Amino acid sequence: MNAVGSPDQDLQVTLARLRQAWMDKRPDHAQRRDDLQRLRAAFKARIGQMSDAIAADFGHRSRHESVIADGMTVTGEIDHLLAHLRGWMKPERVGVGWRFWPARAQVRAVPVGVVGVISPWNYPVNLALVPLATAIAAGNHVLLKPSEHTPQTSAFLQSLLAEVFPPERVSVVQGDAGVAAAFSALPLDHLVFTGSTTVGRKVMAAAAQHLTPLTLELGGKSPAVVATDYPLEAAAARLATGKWFNAGQTCIAPDYVLVDAGRVDALVQALREQVGARYGNFDD
Repeated sequence: MNAVGSPDQDLQVTLARLRQAWMDKRPDHAQRRDDLQRLRAAFKARIGQMSDAIAADFGHRSRHESVIADGMTVTGEIDHLLAHLRGWMKPERVGVGWRFWPARAQVRAVPVGVVGVISPWNYPVNLALVPLATAIAAGNHVLLKPSEHTPQTSAFLQSLLAEVFPPERVSVVQGDAGVAAAFSALPLDHLVFTGSTTVGRKVMAAAAQHLTPLTLELGGKSPAVVATDYPLEAAAARLATGKWFNAGQTCIAPDYVLVDAGRVDALVQALREQVGARYGNFDD
C-alpha cells in the first residue's frame, strides 16, 4: 500500500475498497476454487524465494525447515480446503421441532465480508497464508498485516499475493506496531491474530470498539508428560523435535516436562544426546 496519508486513513481507504468490491460481487464456488488453485500454483513455484526471504530475516534457517514449517503446511491446507469446499458450501438441513411444523430449516455457511489477518514473525508465511486461504475459501476478501520483524518475508508475501489477486480482493499493508494497532481497530468483519498474550489483549480491546468478531491464537503453557512405562529414548527424541524445531519459537512447544523422579537424570541425559545428534556436541 502506498503511503498517501496517515496510516489510519490509508487503512480506511483500503478497507472500503475491499468491502465495496465484495458487496458488488461475492465470490461463488468457481471463484473461490480458482483463487485457491492459483494461490497454490504461484506459491509452490516460489517456495525457493520464500526460503531465501525467511533465511535473510532470521539470519539463518534451514531450507528444509522452511519447506516443512511454512511450505508444506500452506500447500497442505489449500489442498484440504479444495477437497472440502463444495461440501462445506452446501446447506445443511436441520430439524426445527414439532412446534414449528410444517416449517423446514437449513444452516448455511455464508461469507462475512472483509477478514483481517495479523500474522507473527516466527512462522511468517504459514501463519499469514493459512488464515488467508481459509478466508478466501469461505468467500471473503482479505486484508493482511504481516510482521514488521520479517521485512524480507513480508515483501515476498506482498509480491506473491499481488501476482495472484487483484488489490480489491486481497491487500497487504506493512508497517510498525503503530500500523498494527490501527489495523486492529478497523471495523473489519472478522479479525484473526496470532501472537503473544500481551499483544492479544490489546488487539481484543481495539476490536471490541466495533464488536469485531475475533479469533486469537496465543502462546500459553505446554507441559509434556512422560508416562512411567514410556521409553525415555523415544520421549527424548519427540521432545527434542517439538521443543527445538524452529529454534524453539513455536507457541505449542513443550516448555516443561513432568516425569517420575527416578528417571529425571536419565531423561536429561537422553535429551543431551539428542542435542549432540542433531546439532553437534558442545562444551558445558
